[in-house]
Amino acid sequence: MAELPDTGVRPHEGPPVARPLAAQYARMAGVSGAVFAVLLVAGLVLVHRSPAMGVSDSGYAAFYNDGGKTVLVSLGLYVVPFAGIAFLWHMTTMRLLVRSVTPSPSAVPFGLQTLSGVLFVGLLFAGTGAAGAVALVQDLTDDPLPAADVGRSLTGLGYALVFVYGTRAAGMYAISTSTLLRNAGLLPRWAAVLSYLMATVMLVATTFNPAVLLVFPGWVALVAAIVLVRTGRSGDGTSGRSRT
Repeated sequence: MAELPDTGVRPHEGPPVARPLAAQYARMAGVSGAVFAVLLVAGLVLVHRSPAMGVSDSGYAAFYNDGGKTVLVSLGLYVVPFAGIAFLWHMTTMRLLVRSVTPSPSAVPFGLQTLSGVLFVGLLFAGTGAAGAVALVQDLTDDPLPAADVGRSLTGLGYALVFVYGTRAAGMYAISTSTLLRNAGLLPRWAAVLSYLMATVMLVATTFNPAVLLVFPGWVALVAAIVLVRTGRSGDGTSGRSRT
């Protein structure tokens, strides 16, 4: 019988051996995950400065008549795309890392990870674009300010795309990624349980509080750091064992 390829995975031995390629992917995933977390938090905080749906007509007009406030919202719109790019980079390196230690990962979570990750980025872009559209018009054109009901409608659309749909896509991404990493021996049991709990909250949350979505970049940074430690910081082919 032909010998099976050595994937570096040993049952019940903690994390897999940190081969050079896996260690390289782990470093890339760690850096891109941290960059994504910082940029997403900064971008959402800036965009969230725009008037909420319940603001009065006078409050709406006062905000947009003060150009200094809209500049920060517009800045947030430019930051969010870079957060999305960093996330796509992170997702891709995570997939390559999983494939480097498990050449045949489970097909269902492997496919769902891509679909949910891309969907999250698309909803994030569309939602923040809608929420900050009035500020962008105010800063880049000389057109009259849209009516308050128009601004509230755009804000409502943006909130729905990000907090109703985007958070669900992020939760599905967390579930599928945690499953892949756990099966590959790259995620300890406690971290997997924490990930599933966090994802469940995101799937059932009904609030527009930004804190719900801001949990996601924190999770990405945490998992990226865990994976980096468990695969080893060098590509010399050695790695200490870790407790699960």
